[in-house]
Amino acid sequence: MDIKKAKQEIKNTIRAYLKKDSYGNYKIPIVKQRPILLIGASGIGKTAIMEQIARECNIAIVSYTITHHTRQSAIGLPFIKQKIYGGKQYSVTEYTMSEIIASVYEKMEQTTLTEGILFIDEINCVSETLAPAMLQFLQNKTFGTHAIPKGWIIVAAGNPPEYNKSVREFDIVTLDRVKKIEVKQNFEVWKEYAYKESIHGAILSYLEIKKDNFYTVETTVDGKYFVTARGWEDLSRIMEVYEELNMTIDEDVIYQYVQHKEIAKDFANYLDLYYKYKNDYHINEILQGNITKNALEKLSNAYFDERLSVIGLLLSRLGENFKNIYCTNLFITSLHNILKELKNDMIESKELPYEILSKTIEIQKQIFQKQKTANLLDTLEIQSSIIVLDILQNYQKEIEQKIIKNGNEAFEYIKQHFNVLLQKREKEITQTTEYLNNAFLFLEKAFGENQEIVIFITELTSNYYSIKFINENGSEKYYYYNQSLLFQQGRKEILQKIAEVTEELKMI
Repeated sequence: MDIKKAKQEIKNTIRAYLKKDSYGNYKIPIVKQRPILLIGASGIGKTAIMEQIARECNIAIVSYTITHHTRQSAIGLPFIKQKIYGGKQYSVTEYTMSEIIASVYEKMEQTTLTEGILFIDEINCVSETLAPAMLQFLQNKTFGTHAIPKGWIIVAAGNPPEYNKSVREFDIVTLDRVKKIEVKQNFEVWKEYAYKESIHGAILSYLEIKKDNFYTVETTVDGKYFVTARGWEDLSRIMEVYEELNMTIDEDVIYQYVQHKEIAKDFANYLDLYYKYKNDYHINEILQGNITKNALEKLSNAYFDERLSVIGLLLSRLGENFKNIYCTNLFITSLHNILKELKNDMIESKELPYEILSKTIEIQKQIFQKQKTANLLDTLEIQSSIIVLDILQNYQKEIEQKIIKNGNEAFEYIKQHFNVLLQKREKEITQTTEYLNNAFLFLEKAFGENQEIVIFITELTSNYYSIKFINENGSEKYYYYNQSLLFQQGRKEILQKIAEVTEELKMI
């Protein structure tokens, strides 16, 4: 199955394992809660989905890459203890608590979450001395003499033998005690993730043309050459920073992440064209409504891969706005909820307004730290929490400096500043709506109601932030094309066309 389906299956398993009866007992006894064994190629996203699952299930997570551990750190250090058997005293070897088990208890104390995931990566690549401990771990849910706490679910991940020469095969006895899930790479599924993580537009449009280059592992006489989802994502991050610093992204830089010479060279050539198209078509001007006759003629006469690149540039630029508005909504919603509670406290309390704000800030800091420690917040939620705390601290500072002692007056001051944020958000939404309409207008003038519009609609639908924006703010053009037969019939035609172009490019 693909990584998206695997994620849902793991979530379903966790929900089932943590389901309790009316007496507080787990519906599935702990002894029957099979560890989940996730097998998939390197860089496919196994670790990433585990962190997402923990957040979405509101449970803790402790992660370990087991190949970094020794037998002692995994099962504990040996020590001698005196015991009496049959009236005689004997020296017996026992073990201290495993570092891994101890980390679970520490996480429970830090987060107050009693249920969670113990995620062990690269479990089938352990050393010969550690292998028996890993088999015991999967079979009995123990490290040494210490069991995993109740409410903690074991998920182990490993690579297939063809991807790692250190892989050890599990025997049937072990496999018969786990819930094995095999994961395969899938570009379309990864693309949904890529849009949400703001992967560079050049990478997305390139892989849309050459899907075969998304993930590959080749063994040749000169060594192994490979490209993984992780490689593309990490390349995207370095590209963003290089662009900000005006530094060149050449084939050598790309090969550091895309470790396949032919694909690295091919993408480097494509990237040069991508930047050229960005300059030639003036994407920002198009979105602002400045559509020139020259740009329309150039695009309508362009080859299909150039058209895809320009569509990718439009989507990438729009995607920045969609994501920014999502982030704005995130912190405004959080701030609004806090202010609703703050209003009553500020109006009814005899304390000075800035003192009440000070207490509110401290409470929010504690909540934020607790959620962050428990890995219950994603990157954007962390950023949102920091923004909210900064705004509250500015409110406090201003109210204290202005010596506003009346609760009603203080809250009115806060309300006015909050309304400024709302007005700013409305301007962002209006501008982005205009950008989206202008993008549709440009594509309509260049191509009419043809396959390029189908691609544009399809990619908007794949992007988490764009579809959220459209659902909340509407788009007549999107609804029109999405409901037309063009969307249903054109998708097959466009996929066939992309396949044809791919074959043509291979022959060049």
